[in-house]
Amino acid sequence: MLETDRTALGMGSSLAAAVEASITADGWIVALGDMPAIAPQTLGEVRQALIAGASIAAPFDAQGRRGHPVAFAAALRDELLALRGDSGAREILARHMAQITRVVSDDPGIFVDIDTADDLRRLESGAT
Repeated sequence: MLETDRTALGMGSSLAAAVEASITADGWIVALGDMPAIAPQTLGEVRQALIAGASIAAPFDAQGRRGHPVAFAAALRDELLALRGDSGAREILARHMAQITRVVSDDPGIFVDIDTADDLRRLESGAT
């Protein structure tokens, strides 16, 4: 766990702080705390894609929609360190769209975002 005053500056700044704190890592999996329904198997599959040499790996559903988590190889370290503000890594994903390894997934949790109490109730009731 990392505590940083950069969280107030937004998701991009938080990611940069996390990468800086683990600068020698071979890669990073960005898993959002408000997406607790992602199956452990999905995390493992994204991790395996990264280990197999992907620059970026992410789960996609059968319709081609990208979900979370997203993994980044160490080759993108400098771009991750340069993140600022609240857009997270969207710009990196846009720049490297052709390099994203698609991990085909039928895990509905890759899209389940818990932002409200109603969202949490739906998750708890089994409706994703």
